Amino acid sequence: MQVDQPSRSDPVVGGLSQVLGGPPGRYADEPRRSFWTPLRVVLAIACVVLGLAWAQKSPCQDGQWANGSQYHAYCYTDVLALYYAEGLNEGKVPYLGHPVEYPVLTGALMGVVGLPVHWLAQHGVVHNEPRVFYLGTAAVLAGFVLLTVWAIARMRPRRPFDAAMVAAAPAMAFTAYVNWDFLAIGLATLGVYAWSRRRPGWAGVLLGLAAAAKLYPVFLFGALLVLCLRARRMTEFRMALGSALLAWCAVNLPVLLLAPAAWQRFYVFSGSRGVDWGTFWYVGSNLQIGRDPGSAAPARWVHDFFAGLAADIPTLNVLSGLLFAAACAAVAVLAFRARRRPRLGQLAFLIVAAFLLTNKVWSQQFVLWLVPLAVLARPRWGAFLVWQACELGYFLAFYQTLIRATPGLKSGMPDWVFLLASVARATSLLVLCGLVVYEILRPETDAVRADGTDDPEGGVLDGAPDDPPSLLARWMPPKQLA
Repeated sequence: MQVDQPSRSDPVVGGLSQVLGGPPGRYADEPRRSFWTPLRVVLAIACVVLGLAWAQKSPCQDGQWANGSQYHAYCYTDVLALYYAEGLNEGKVPYLGHPVEYPVLTGALMGVVGLPVHWLAQHGVVHNEPRVFYLGTAAVLAGFVLLTVWAIARMRPRRPFDAAMVAAAPAMAFTAYVNWDFLAIGLATLGVYAWSRRRPGWAGVLLGLAAAAKLYPVFLFGALLVLCLRARRMTEFRMALGSALLAWCAVNLPVLLLAPAAWQRFYVFSGSRGVDWGTFWYVGSNLQIGRDPGSAAPARWVHDFFAGLAADIPTLNVLSGLLFAAACAAVAVLAFRARRRPRLGQLAFLIVAAFLLTNKVWSQQFVLWLVPLAVLARPRWGAFLVWQACELGYFLAFYQTLIRATPGLKSGMPDWVFLLASVARATSLLVLCGLVVYEILRPETDAVRADGTDDPEGGVLDGAPDDPPSLLARWMPPKQLA
């Protein structure tokens, strides 16, 4: 099997490879026995980047934050902050002893690592609880990062170096250990891997567990639904969805029955949260043009509209939900009208990106949700690196804004820089979405399908008959059904 060489197929990698002498020559295609297989190479890259991520957060690992040091050093992490906020430093059991603001499986991971650390500290074995808790959590998250990279490489036997985009993503180096997101990301990616291996039952179990850790894996079922409808593979879809519900219930029901109020904490907290930093809604409510009494009426209207939404959380929830629903509907129409059935990775990426673009909360580490999906959707380095550069710019501007927002601290960065960084982040993601849509409409430009492959992560969809439901044929032009 011919393995894709990014230095030959990708112009960005090819250009960068000139520093090392250029792409491999014709004799490099001869099979050789070597320890450094593509899978081991991408896993080694991931280990290096995880080491950089650990070093980036090292100034904050002792938990001794003072005078905004966690912001000045760009090393803040929820893992340390919530060790105290969620009562783990007092030995409280998540949900049973203290309500946790995260879904059940994330709270369980916090307890599995945190409670033994607290017990060891009580018996004099551990002398710096927060540091040991952070290191233990980072080790678990690193394991899920490696599982994610492994699964991407295994899903792409012809293109294993696509996984290097996940392993080397700049977002990994500065947000991998900010929160527990890689628990859900790893499980969700393993779920897609199981689907690619035509194991819909196991895929559902893994995706259900992922949804018990974070919300976003639920959206992958939207992509599976429209693709299975078009391919007439609803039996497999129902099997995956049913097993996901069983797995989710197996994790959630015990907590719901024993501590219903604590179980609801995540959902109540999510509904009551206001406009978060860097979102579309935040930018609109903080536009300077609306604060000048002498500015034009349309400018004042824009500011007043978004500022009013920021103060009216129920209306904001409805409006952001409607926008996301409209985006999902547009993705479904795209999936049914495309002349060739889109790949699973393409639709999954578009749906999750739409959620972040329309949601009222877009935390800094949410970029990690998109990294594996972006690689599955469009494994080309150029636009991917531009998007990651904008994410890095947002990361830096965000911490300066946190410094400014902290009483007693000052930042030399003006407010408009953060707004500009937020717009750049959203714009770069929109451009990446546009490129994915273009390749859906023109599948001959899709790098994954260039060698005749259909959908390597599609499982039962890979090579399946492309036959949209007859109900849709009434409004679809005949040429689109070809």
